[in-house]
Amino acid sequence: MLTADLVGARRRGSELRLPPTDAARRARIASLAADLGSVARAHLGEPRDAVEEALRVATVAAETGAPAERRLGEAVRKLVSDELRFEEPVRQEAIACRRDTFRRAAAARRATPGAPFDRAAVLEEIARDRGTTAAALEAGLYADRPGAQRLLAVEATAPALLAAAFEIREAQAVLLRATKIEATVRAVDAAIYRRLFRTLKFLRLLPVITAGKTGYRIEIDGPLSLFQGGGRYGLQLAVALPAIAACDVWSIEAHVRWGAERRPLRFRLSGGSTPDGSMPGGGAQAAAQPDELAAFITAFERLDSAWRIDREPAVLDLPGAGLCVPDLAFVRATDGACVYFELLGFWSREAVFRRVDLVKAGLPQRILFAVSKSLRVGEALLGDAPTASLYVFGRVIAAKEILARLEALAGGSAS
Repeated sequence: MLTADLVGARRRGSELRLPPTDAARRARIASLAADLGSVARAHLGEPRDAVEEALRVATVAAETGAPAERRLGEAVRKLVSDELRFEEPVRQEAIACRRDTFRRAAAARRATPGAPFDRAAVLEEIARDRGTTAAALEAGLYADRPGAQRLLAVEATAPALLAAAFEIREAQAVLLRATKIEATVRAVDAAIYRRLFRTLKFLRLLPVITAGKTGYRIEIDGPLSLFQGGGRYGLQLAVALPAIAACDVWSIEAHVRWGAERRPLRFRLSGGSTPDGSMPGGGAQAAAQPDELAAFITAFERLDSAWRIDREPAVLDLPGAGLCVPDLAFVRATDGACVYFELLGFWSREAVFRRVDLVKAGLPQRILFAVSKSLRVGEALLGDAPTASLYVFGRVIAAKEILARLEALAGGSAS
């Protein structure tokens, strides 16, 4: 991901604007990416320090001298560098090798006081004892240092695709300084909405989602006092952008604090599908399931029950009250009874209260909420609601307990 210092955004009154990415700029980005990718591939097997220096030299050589061109070159180099795969550090092995070598070298000095220290002979002796060569021993002494890790592969995005997604990458860097986003999205495929809503939820962004005539309006805000110090909230907003940009038509308006003085500004961006149907942001990957949910699904499927799990449940919308995005739906084979399930174990207390308010406002579907006891809420919050239940769990979600709750809810009056 790009950082804010690599973005050539400019202030215009109360707005922050990115430089236009026209055909000429995209061609320049693609050319830089192709050149830097070739340089990286030419240095396969070499240490990180050598690879990074080669990329730096190539970037400087391609610059025209203009500040905007220098920033563009550094940005493309950052994106190419992010796609290089280096060997994993062998920390313990290197530390042990270094400790043994230095100890034995010190012992050799003490054994012949006043005599010249024969470094090569000591390395040869240690290497022989360790079953290697002196050259390999010396190379491995600092193999745990990042700069010594060797380049294993160049997993680069095609230059044309990197150029097409560059505006989204710049926008992500802007959103690192964001405190709030208001987005409107429209998609033909409902699965895109589900992916987007789950991504926002798993990023703990606590969105307020309202349905419109042709799509959804999303307000993404949060408890800023928790995030102002480290900027984690802005990082989460930036990570969410590709999921927003995966919609057929989308726009965002973000509140950002920009520059050294953290001036409050507004940032706007919009987009949609390209003519070939691909997304300029590179699409969005489905949000990974939380560990608690994945473990629960595995345990539940081992039970001998009449319930099957639907992993792509419908989005539940109560007009005028709000929207709920269940993680799962349980369907009973004997009569088709359906109970939705949402895990709130990694959210905040505010998220739980929002769901309680939604149920009290008249959400008609049967639904079971699972909440971690770390959020300090009680199961009595939902009172005697006939279509909803709140299950508070400790370290794991008990599959048998969920089964009992499903059976209890399935006897309700909701369809």
